[in-house]
Amino acid sequence: MASRSLGGLSGSRGGKKSLSARNAAVERRNLITVCRFSVKTLIDRSCFETIDDSSPEFNNFAAILEQILSHRLKGQVTWFGYESPRSFWDYIRVACRKVSQNCICSIENMENVNSSRAKGRAWIRVALMEKHLSEYISTALRDFKTTRRFYEDGAIVLGEEANMLAGMLLGLNAIDFSFCLKGEGLDGNFPAVIDYTPYLKFTQSSDSISSDEEELRTLGSSGSESSTPENVGPPFIMDENSWFNKCKRVKQKYQLTLEQKGYLEELLRLRENQLSESVSQNKILLQRIEDSELAHKLEKEQLEYIIVELQDQLKSYQSLDQLSAEVSLSQTSLDPGQSQEGDGKQDTLNLITEGKEDTPSLLGLCGSLTSVASYKSLTSLKSNDYLASPTTEMTSPGLTPS
Repeated sequence: MASRSLGGLSGSRGGKKSLSARNAAVERRNLITVCRFSVKTLIDRSCFETIDDSSPEFNNFAAILEQILSHRLKGQVTWFGYESPRSFWDYIRVACRKVSQNCICSIENMENVNSSRAKGRAWIRVALMEKHLSEYISTALRDFKTTRRFYEDGAIVLGEEANMLAGMLLGLNAIDFSFCLKGEGLDGNFPAVIDYTPYLKFTQSSDSISSDEEELRTLGSSGSESSTPENVGPPFIMDENSWFNKCKRVKQKYQLTLEQKGYLEELLRLRENQLSESVSQNKILLQRIEDSELAHKLEKEQLEYIIVELQDQLKSYQSLDQLSAEVSLSQTSLDPGQSQEGDGKQDTLNLITEGKEDTPSLLGLCGSLTSVASYKSLTSLKSNDYLASPTTEMTSPGLTPS
């Protein structure tokens, strides 16, 4: 019996925990969803009129944001161990100090705002007018240590919904707000209440048996048994003023859409012109690249031919040096009577060498590195023509030793 009672107790505790977790998840999802709807309605309303304290869309948004920032907010523990409630402003003024040019000090020094809740509401309005509300929220959420110190587990600012909140508030930077910081909206004596009716929409299924009009007639006749359907008027009648306002709003939306269409068409035309100019410039650059590659290829071939010609000339000069060395050795082996003849032949060899250096081939070689015409003149010269005379002298009988 004891084991059964313990099992039942543990099961009831597990069920309570799961139910509590479900309720917390539903609460977080509801607040985030309603916040997204309120931001959309604010953006839609800003297309037709200025958003100020009298706008019901803004009042609803401010109440939603206040409840999101107050969700599972820890109380402040006093000296006697009691926990007193605190406002989300206590968290904002600590976590948003790192924002550049923040309005925290200005809100703290406001004379007509005394309570912490009123300062938090004033901060929402100032941040919206400065178009920095999303930046404030993002900076506060990045300070996870401070956020963890102010909020309990399961809070919206500690969950995955926090990133969605910062992204949703970014769209409000496109709206111009105008608020009075001395109005009744800053009264911190009353909690904020969310109006869910603008975001509730029921679509009747096609399989429904009764229509909306029949259900409304039934509800109207349920209060009195003597009432008949003939005596019940139409359930919903829109007067002429309502239709006029609706038509005016549709017309304004149409004008706005028409202006946006013209802007987008002009932007598209400008982008097409830029694209065509880029394509033409790309073609010109590609043609320049091809011409440069062709010129580089021709220049490479010319340089290779010049290198080959220089190598041939270097070989010819090396053979001349070797020939002069052999002549000098042969002269040392000759008798004194033949030394004069050898000196004459050596002078002849020197004249040949000097003539070789003054040939147009070397002049063409000097110009071959700067012009194409000069290297072409170099090709018409044959270095073997200048090697015939020394070879003949080597084989002559006058140079053979006796």
